[in-house]
Amino acid sequence: MNKAELIDAMAAESGLTKADAKRALDSFVKATTNALVAGDRVALVGFGSFGVSTRAARTGRNPQTGQELKIAAKKVVKFKPGNELSGGIL
Repeated sequence: MNKAELIDAMAAESGLTKADAKRALDSFVKATTNALVAGDRVALVGFGSFGVSTRAARTGRNPQTGQELKIAAKKVVKFKPGNELSGGIL
């Protein structure tokens, strides 16, 4: 499902117009992004939670040349599914 299909599904399920559903989805994405940038965790009960984790620096290897590369540490977004999502649906 892509963004346009998600907007269509949200509009059909909620009775909103497609424009209102798009604004709602964009607002959710923006608010979630801002919270994660601030280091907060976003938890949606039953669905799951988004959080930020730090990935340690490590040594990688270029598959074409075999040369070792240093990969810098960085922050990554993690998603942990909630009980309803992971336990009953999938």
